[in-house]
Amino acid sequence: MSNIKTFGIIGGDKRQLFLAQSLLSDGYHIILAGFGKLREQGFDNLSSVEAAILYSDAIILPLPSVRADKSVNAPLAARSIFFSAGELEVMRQKPVFAAMRDRLIRAYPALDGAEVFDYAARDDFAVLNAVPTAEGAVEVAMREYEGTVFGSRTLVTGFGRIGKILAKMLKALGSDVTVCARKPSDFAYIEALGYHAKNTASLSLVHGYDIVFNTVPALIFDETLLKNTDEATLLIDLASLPGGVDFEAARKLGVDAHRALSLPGKCAPKSAGEIIKKTVFSIIEEVNR
Repeated sequence: MSNIKTFGIIGGDKRQLFLAQSLLSDGYHIILAGFGKLREQGFDNLSSVEAAILYSDAIILPLPSVRADKSVNAPLAARSIFFSAGELEVMRQKPVFAAMRDRLIRAYPALDGAEVFDYAARDDFAVLNAVPTAEGAVEVAMREYEGTVFGSRTLVTGFGRIGKILAKMLKALGSDVTVCARKPSDFAYIEALGYHAKNTASLSLVHGYDIVFNTVPALIFDETLLKNTDEATLLIDLASLPGGVDFEAARKLGVDAHRALSLPGKCAPKSAGEIIKKTVFSIIEEVNR
């Protein structure tokens, strides 16, 4: 992959536009496809999906790469995009950088065995992406909570990549932070960093918190726990689908719950685009060793 000079970027949102801009500044040629809605805003350097596949040396797909109906995740496209058999045959001949590779292969089995690299599955991507996710979560809290984060009592469920960074941000903003975890080693880190610790396994009520951030991709806030959650508490679910909150139960019980997905693309698309580029280049470097 050392001879890549042209990237075909197909589908996506503002992240991919900033990704394209960054690659251009590095001297690469870019073929953009799946952004037909931008023609009305004066974009004239857009191409067809067929051309982007045919004339590129490598292809970058968005996050996630495909939707449930097998169409490319292209919210800025003028119409739904589905790869044809001919396009898939060409894609098999060049590296494809995708997110959620397994979902892409299920949608297009012809790509099984091809050079499809999942940039979103890498730890370096996840760690870097946790920063804009945490910042976006704080932005949601500032918008939806009627008080200030400073002086608030916050609960973060989960002490993974996002939980670690989010707890640090909240404490820096002056919040009294409690973190839920399961591992003894996590409890030690949580207390050493100056947070309060709770065991997720024994979480049976949520009282006395102004804002709760869930980062665990498992149903923690089911109807039973929501019944024991203060109605005045703002609940923000950051976990990937199906998420960690029963939103139907929350609605019935009057709990103020919000699902906050794809925050990097919404709150920090420039940084998110740079993270995709950095991860793609790391993959290329590793393959070329």
